[in-house]
Amino acid sequence: MARHLITSALPYINGIKHLGNMVGSMLPADVYSRYLRQRGHEVLYICATDEHGTPAELAAKAAGLPVAEFCAQQHEAQKAIYDGFGLAFDYFGRTSSAQNVEVTQHFARRLHENGFIEERTTRQVYSPADGRFLPDRYIVGTCPYCGYEAARGDQCENCTRVLDPTDLVSARSAVSGSTDLEVRETKHLFLLQTKLENEVAAFVDAHGEQWPTLASSIARKWLTEGLHDRAITRDLEWGVPVPADVWPDLAAEGKVFYVWFDAPIGYIGATKEWADAAGPGEARDWRSWWYGADDSVRYTEFMAKDNVPFHTVMFPATQIGTREPWKRVDYVKAFNWLTYYGGKFSTSQQRGIFADTALDLLPADYWRYFLMAGAPESDDSSFSWELFSSVVNKDLADTLGNFVNRVLTFSRKRFGDAVPAGNAAGDAERRLGDEVARLVAEYEEHLDGLQFRKAAFALRALWSAGNSYLEEKAPWREIKTDEDAAALTLRTAMNLIRLYAVLSEPIIPSSARTLRAVFALDDTAQWVSPEEARALDAVPAGTAFTVPPVLFAKITEEDLDGYRARFGGDTDS
Repeated sequence: MARHLITSALPYINGIKHLGNMVGSMLPADVYSRYLRQRGHEVLYICATDEHGTPAELAAKAAGLPVAEFCAQQHEAQKAIYDGFGLAFDYFGRTSSAQNVEVTQHFARRLHENGFIEERTTRQVYSPADGRFLPDRYIVGTCPYCGYEAARGDQCENCTRVLDPTDLVSARSAVSGSTDLEVRETKHLFLLQTKLENEVAAFVDAHGEQWPTLASSIARKWLTEGLHDRAITRDLEWGVPVPADVWPDLAAEGKVFYVWFDAPIGYIGATKEWADAAGPGEARDWRSWWYGADDSVRYTEFMAKDNVPFHTVMFPATQIGTREPWKRVDYVKAFNWLTYYGGKFSTSQQRGIFADTALDLLPADYWRYFLMAGAPESDDSSFSWELFSSVVNKDLADTLGNFVNRVLTFSRKRFGDAVPAGNAAGDAERRLGDEVARLVAEYEEHLDGLQFRKAAFALRALWSAGNSYLEEKAPWREIKTDEDAAALTLRTAMNLIRLYAVLSEPIIPSSARTLRAVFALDDTAQWVSPEEARALDAVPAGTAFTVPPVLFAKITEEDLDGYRARFGGDTDS
């Protein structure tokens, strides 16, 4: 079996993430990781909090905390929420870790030795009111390309163009709001991407054809426009320090690396954290995943579209420039945006449903299924309470939950707490087996291809097949004339429940565990192949079972009114 390295874009430390962040990186990466593990592959799923940069300092300042303390608290808060969502990271690290400092400085030294880092004097915005240079997000203003009035000094989140602070129109300090800004000279390190452009283009050409159009088109757009040498240091108090043995003057000035230099390297740093956290007698080799691992590891990255340029161009350039055999990405799974009633989710503006609030309202599986069923893969998708309640009620409560409840309660009432025997399988069961085998193969194909909406559709079709079979056979009528026929129908339906338990686990893991626990089986099966599914015989007659609590409660009109009143039914509310 293959070894799969999986990373999801690092959630930023400046607050609890919204559902758009969840569906754009961490959740699909978790679904894919769970699926691969169930298929028997060796998987390492790595993520971390992205803790450096201007927003971290600004958020800490707003909270009245030292930035290190703020980041430590936020890391734990975010980790608790991701645990609540059932995200099964192999390790959830921190970019402020000693390991990431070590690896980032190693990259910088190698790039310098190979002639790909250069010290330059630049002109940078300085705020007399704040008494400091204002890097990146310490400056806000109007994007010169699209006119968005809340663009940041490093990137416009509206049109995704990467910016320098001096590009902004009507710029002002994000600290004090002062528009009294000056441009002064200061020294910074630059990554010479112009020297690496041809090699990055060759890398994208070699891999980009396999990527979704969204990812490959963004990467090629950057390359078509031409790469520019990029400043990779900032005047900040918090970050990975410039190594004093190479740049003593800059280190003495307190320069730190730009967050988008150290953040992707943070995947490697977090893997080293994972290795260093090994228990007694446990061997973990982080280098086997990252260094000289091209032939043995398949590396898949998950991210929203605004992160694509840094992962497909800047990070590969950084890796290539070391002249060391660092593992580069094989497949980039990029997502469009999830909107809230057509307006953008926003952490900074607190617009939309945030992950902690979501878990307070309903269990994680409600959200996991809804988000995967409407994943913004080919285009942006929109969240509305009306759509959410419709999907939950129709798919989860009616199609899956009601099927499970009807089958188990009826069988217990008529045949007791063991799976009934009944007749041998007939034509209806053979037709059902063929349909189930086809749908399982389709489900596997979509998960292998990282097509999450289609995978959720195939899973829903599997659930629907059970309901159609039940309606066709009608055991509530069969029981009146032929108990053995009714017993066959219920036994077959119970085998579908067990099948659903196994196959639903990547998307709704908590509910899948509940379904697995229904039957008193020594059930060690990790996956069910199409041919195994066709047989529908994994749960033999005589197996004891229990009826679980209601899997999914319907969202009522009263619930819906309450959600709209609390969160608003449009972006202006």
